Amino acid sequence: MNLLTPDFGLLFWMLLSFGIVFFILAKWGFPVITKMVEERKNYIEQSLDAAKEANKQLAEIKTKSEAILAEAQREQVKILAEAASTRDRIINEAREQARVEGRKELEEIRKQIQAEKDEAIKDIRRQVAILSVDIAEKVLRNKLDNSKEQMDMIDRMLDETLVSKS
Repeated sequence: MNLLTPDFGLLFWMLLSFGIVFFILAKWGFPVITKMVEERKNYIEQSLDAAKEANKQLAEIKTKSEAILAEAQREQVKILAEAASTRDRIINEAREQARVEGRKELEEIRKQIQAEKDEAIKDIRRQVAILSVDIAEKVLRNKLDNSKEQMDMIDRMLDETLVSKS
């Protein structure tokens, strides 16, 4: 059973070497290890704080972008409404201008037709007058073969002319 129970000398040297190693670790090893653990802890906390700040900024940016997007949509609606209004106004102005131009052209055509009608009536009257004179001349030639009939006719015409003027 010597194998299971250590000797007193072995225990002494093991305790002495454990104490020396523990002392060296306590003096130089543990402070370095705890310092590194503290630094790592601080680094992790700083990273978490930075992540929280980044999340907060991201949320603010998202809110701002949504507000900008909503404003852009309102502007788009406003611009489209203005464009539709301008389009309708231009169309109405063009229609009104076309009506005015149509009326002017129609009035000019009516005046031209009236002038051509008046000219045609004058021409017809002229031709009727010429024909009437020609017919009257032929009739008078036949009736006024003698000078007595000519004198009677002249007297009648003078009387009619004097009566119509007075």
